[in-house]
Amino acid sequence: MSALELLFALLLVCVLASIGAVAWLVWSLVRRADGQARDVADLRGRLERGDVTQDAQAAELRERLSQTQSVMEGLRSAMAARQPVEEDARASLRHIESVIAGSSTRGAAGENILEEALRPLPPEMLQRNVWVGGKVVELGLRLPGGKLLPIDSKWVSSGALEQLSNPALDAPRRTQLAGQVEREVERRVREVSQYINPEITSTFALAVIPDAAYDVCRSSIVDAHRRHVMVVGYGMALPYLLTLYQLHLQFARTVDMEKMQSALIDVERHLDVLEGILENKLQRAVTMLQNAYGEGKQVSARIRASAESIQVAEPAPEAVPEVSTDSFSLALLDPVR
Repeated sequence: MSALELLFALLLVCVLASIGAVAWLVWSLVRRADGQARDVADLRGRLERGDVTQDAQAAELRERLSQTQSVMEGLRSAMAARQPVEEDARASLRHIESVIAGSSTRGAAGENILEEALRPLPPEMLQRNVWVGGKVVELGLRLPGGKLLPIDSKWVSSGALEQLSNPALDAPRRTQLAGQVEREVERRVREVSQYINPEITSTFALAVIPDAAYDVCRSSIVDAHRRHVMVVGYGMALPYLLTLYQLHLQFARTVDMEKMQSALIDVERHLDVLEGILENKLQRAVTMLQNAYGEGKQVSARIRASAESIQVAEPAPEAVPEVSTDSFSLALLDPVR
């Protein structure tokens, strides 16, 4: 933790302690006023019941009213004492902000805000401190296909934004300050456009600015689009990146002509091999099957014709003489012998 951060934390603790002390004083004064109000109400009730004389009641009432008036004076003085403390705290915060904005670590607060906004993203989707064209960009979103989307946080016009936050600001001054913010945003956009390198990055980059600056920018956003830079506020950085990633995943497809040509040559070669297989092996097998089918049909036709001729030439059944099986078996054995 740096000395500047420790100073800021100490100042913040002092401010909170002073505010707590003033709040306790106000609370005690209000509590005392409530007690006195109850006493006045009780006194008024006693006046109505006639417990004491009218003069005594009037005197007590005047005393209570004087006490209430003194309490209100104390409350007013406490509020008046609190106002310089708040002004000092605002002045100190503005001083610290100006010191940060004017030092070599300018934009560190914006980087921390952007890091916090993109914290829900998986760590593998982001790459930090990417070298592009001899320059270092804070963040890079890994897109499908291997390229990076450059993302840079730009902190712009703290003084102008603080004045624009005043609702009582007149229209001419508001227009002047808005123009100042837009000119600074255009200058920041030119810086971000230097991170675009089509060989390793996408064809556009993303510039993230404070939401208050984004609300007053009009023409600078259009000019940034012409420079292939998209401008968003810190609050819209995460949903914008998620939507962009989804659209890129669906529609962005890069075609390598050399790879496509080699793939077409492979497809043509495989088609030739497939045609050779169909002609030499499958066609031959089909021909053999057709020949076997024709021969089988012919054989079955001959068998059917022979069976039909046997049925036509079969004689009428007669008494068949009994044949001795012994002589038949001997007749079968003689040729074997």
